Amino acid sequence: MPFIDEILKYKSVSFVGMEKNTGKTETLNYVLSCLCSYNGVRVGITSIGIDGEKTDQVTKTQKPEINISKGTLFITSEHFYKQKEIVSNILSISKKGTSLGRLITAEAITQGKVLLAGASNTIWLKETIKELHNYKADVVLVDGALSRKSFGSPSITDAMILSTGAALSINLNTLVQKTNFVYRMTQLESIEKSLTKKLQDIESGIYAIDSNGKVIDLDIPSILMIEQFKDRIFSYGKRIFVSGIITDKLIDFLKVQKNINEIEITVKDFTRIFCKPENIDSYFKKGGKLKVVQPTNIIAITVNPTSPSGYNLNSKTLIDELKKHIPIPIYNIKEI
Repeated sequence: MPFIDEILKYKSVSFVGMEKNTGKTETLNYVLSCLCSYNGVRVGITSIGIDGEKTDQVTKTQKPEINISKGTLFITSEHFYKQKEIVSNILSISKKGTSLGRLITAEAITQGKVLLAGASNTIWLKETIKELHNYKADVVLVDGALSRKSFGSPSITDAMILSTGAALSINLNTLVQKTNFVYRMTQLESIEKSLTKKLQDIESGIYAIDSNGKVIDLDIPSILMIEQFKDRIFSYGKRIFVSGIITDKLIDFLKVQKNINEIEITVKDFTRIFCKPENIDSYFKKGGKLKVVQPTNIIAITVNPTSPSGYNLNSKTLIDELKKHIPIPIYNIKEI
């Protein structure tokens, strides 16, 4: 069972799709079924968005449901808990709620299908993972959702599995380039540990890091307003921490600065980078630096060579092309 032994080395693993219908849920179900065959392994599962629905709410195509086994711990909303197709035992109910109700932590008594909807922010998600571990989960699986990559499940789990495929692009070269860019961003250098503690819980704002490691709020409302505050951004040196996303607008601004080789931008993790690959590469070529607070440990990539419209790429060719650039295990789950 490919990469399952690797998963068991970690306490938590996130599943992130590069696009809808790239096989993320198929991958999750594969991992769930494999883990259930390991005697004594207790699995916990939750989500950072709504998942497990029979029909994709965006594309209106059929999608795989999440199937859990007896003994699996899971967290979902009150609304979706009522729709479960299993018998389960409620362990706890959260005091705070989401738009779909409070979160229910439960244990499956029978095998069956569930809908998942989890915590609505990073801090809460950390708490739900910890709760599942408190109920003796050996490994917690965190399922992602559309438009939630920037939420940061890879930044708070020990490892990540990425899913890509023809839904991202039916052009093989484009698909490979986009996937390779994401992989390269997961390999960005992390900042020193002394700064990690200072930056990891900052949720908003733009900050300078001076030569003594002091973190200073620059009081810049948004990175999109960088031109209006260009005289302020480097007032304490060339090291800047952006707690939200970075876009091409910031990279374009930085590329024309003098002594660009002294500039170092730090973001929470790779999911905060919303820039064109060629723009980031140009920034690097000029000497600019980009680091992360939380590095991402990507342990495998899975591929879905079929697009929602029915277009099929050659699975072997796709995997072979990805392997030319990405030195980690790559699989088509349906061919294992």
